Amino acid sequence: MKHIVFAVGLVVLAFGIAILAQTQTESVEQELLKLEQDWTNANVKADFAFPDLILADDYVNTDFEGVVKTKGQYLEALKLDKELVISSMVTDDMKVRVYGEAAVVTGRNTVNGTYKGTDFSVQYRWTDTWVKKAGRWQCVATAESRIAQK
Repeated sequence: MKHIVFAVGLVVLAFGIAILAQTQTESVEQELLKLEQDWTNANVKADFAFPDLILADDYVNTDFEGVVKTKGQYLEALKLDKELVISSMVTDDMKVRVYGEAAVVTGRNTVNGTYKGTDFSVQYRWTDTWVKKAGRWQCVATAESRIAQK
């Protein structure tokens, strides 16, 4: 009888831990999706302070032309490119994969705006790698791939 009670107790404990882990993972997923959406909104508003907060000091960005930038270079490019005006940016098809204190988020952006007075529209896929550092999520890497226009 003691063995049955012990076994049932273990099963209940295992289910409880599994439910707690799933709830924590879902919470992390929601937090990262919000950070990604806030980053999109910051791009439209030309808010350069927000990316500075969420990007790790050792952040690396590989854009869809294959150009690699450090955090400093990425932020400087955003600030200096006064001829780029984003009128709309929609982020969709996001998926989050959590690996403990690390996560990978993938998605698609559709961007409309003007560059040097010429209208443009572009779609690209991206992969962001996040790591929990000092109690908060920070993006450590981004890779972008342009989606060919048909």
